[in-house]
Amino acid sequence: MTSSLRTVISANGQPIAGIETAPKAIETEVVVNGERIDTRRIAEETQNHVSPKNKPGIAWRKAAQALAIRTLLLQEARGRGLEANPEELAPGRVETEEEALIRALLDEALRIDPVTEEAVRAEWAKDPERFRSAPLWDVSHILCACDPRDDTAQLIAEARAKSVLKKLDGDAKSFALAARESDCGSKASAGHLGQLGPGDTVPEFETALRALPEGGMTPVPVLSRHGWHIIRLNAIAEGQVLPFEAVRPKIAQALEKAAWARASRAFVERLADKAEITGASLLPI
Repeated sequence: MTSSLRTVISANGQPIAGIETAPKAIETEVVVNGERIDTRRIAEETQNHVSPKNKPGIAWRKAAQALAIRTLLLQEARGRGLEANPEELAPGRVETEEEALIRALLDEALRIDPVTEEAVRAEWAKDPERFRSAPLWDVSHILCACDPRDDTAQLIAEARAKSVLKKLDGDAKSFALAARESDCGSKASAGHLGQLGPGDTVPEFETALRALPEGGMTPVPVLSRHGWHIIRLNAIAEGQVLPFEAVRPKIAQALEKAAWARASRAFVERLADKAEITGASLLPI
């Protein structure tokens, strides 16, 4: 469960090329229990935080907050004499010493009550319609291939796709005829891709597909990493509502994660109440 807090307090401390300092109007030194956080580190950390356009101060304050929280946790871990034992998070991705130390602290400090069957069932009963199997889309497309990184090739392919689109009237028959001009192997089957589910296509294609009604066709070509697509949604099979037993593990995991997040926030707040912090606020930004 510690991965969630790593996201909340993300501050990897690794240099990011080209980041020197914050805008002078917002640059502020942060000190946590006498430990100074260099403004260079805060500037680097701002890259991990979103702020509205032309308001870099918000990203700066979020970065300062993240590093202040991280510093608090590391101080507490070292004060307890904990040791870091980095674990592999994914192939080729191993915890840093600081990440391992924070994980050890949270494992020791947080106590989460087990999620009860009653709580899981109550969450499910709020709206069982939320829990559905994935939909299936029966899809056809016409591809005018190009490398999107090549501006000239992209413009030529787009013009060709628009020309093909003008020949279509939206029905399956005209689409099948036009599919002969496709650069995809599916042209041998009238552009038919078969039944697709979420994640089966590139994100750009799926986004356009989700916006189509049954029997609908994209009004303009859609650009993906493969080129320009004209997409037709032949039919859709909506996902079915799943029985409680099928979704119980997922609900229990979500409730446990939420409980863990609440406990971690409360723990940080307790540390902050006893700390002396200048230059950063731990209140929500």
